[in-house]
Amino acid sequence: MLNLVLIPILGVFLILIIFSGIFIVKQQTSAVVERFGKFTSIRSSGLQLKIPLIDQVAGRINLKVQQLDVMVETKTKDNVFVKLKISVQFQVRQDNVYDAFYKLESPHDQITSYVFDVVRAEVPKMKLDDVFERKDDIAIAVNRELNEAMGDYGYDIIRTLVTDIDPDVKVKAAMNRINAAEREKVAAEYDGEAERIRIVAKARAEAESKRLQGQGIADQRREIARGLEESVDVLNNVGINSQEASALIVVTQHYDTLQAIGEETNSNLILLPNSPQAGSEMLNNMVASFSASNQIGEAMKEQNRKKADDEKKKQDRGKE
Repeated sequence: MLNLVLIPILGVFLILIIFSGIFIVKQQTSAVVERFGKFTSIRSSGLQLKIPLIDQVAGRINLKVQQLDVMVETKTKDNVFVKLKISVQFQVRQDNVYDAFYKLESPHDQITSYVFDVVRAEVPKMKLDDVFERKDDIAIAVNRELNEAMGDYGYDIIRTLVTDIDPDVKVKAAMNRINAAEREKVAAEYDGEAERIRIVAKARAEAESKRLQGQGIADQRREIARGLEESVDVLNNVGINSQEASALIVVTQHYDTLQAIGEETNSNLILLPNSPQAGSEMLNNMVASFSASNQIGEAMKEQNRKKADDEKKKQDRGKE
């Protein structure tokens, strides 16, 4: 009866012992096997066997590329506190699993310490603007230092990146104000240049308009004078002297003007002399004005001539 009870128990125990001697190692992972606390072997991925109750899996090492993000706060050369996020990508070499497992207790803490040391040695040599411009130099320095330090422990530093630079809040606000002021300055310069171009273009257009307007007035007056000259010649050919011809032309233009004003429906009221004697009076006034102007001109010429003679006599006396 006792044997019937022990046999199933022994069978289950044997099965458990057999299964305890089998273990599975995942892809991109290595397992460290110890026997009574002493290193025995390193097992790669797949189904593995060990001696039950004697061999133990002491640990597993991840062979994938891993990333560790480290936040470092330090001060720049111009006394600005800044936080840098350093991303370190590293991997355990497959042929150095023993060193990675037994020589280093906490690889993340070790890498973090070296990152702090390098960043706080490099950044204080730079001004804040240089930190943004030369972040690759910081990453290269960290990568070089980590490769030298972690290589002895079986770690490869694949890449080191400065993924974030975060200055103090007040410093960022000041930088934003400076940037905004600079952009406003550039915008004001462009606005001023555009306004100058508009003013120059407008002035050129006005000048060209005045020139064309003056040329048109000159051409108009030239044609009027030519027409008057031809009219006087025609009247002279039929026996009318120049004074009579001028009077006739003035009277004709006077009534033409009155007719044109009458044809304009929207014109304002203009009072003009319209008696038959108006034309001759206008002509007489014009002739009188021309005669007075000629007399004044001749008098001024005579006066200038006398001044010139007196000045010349004074100069001759001075020479004597």
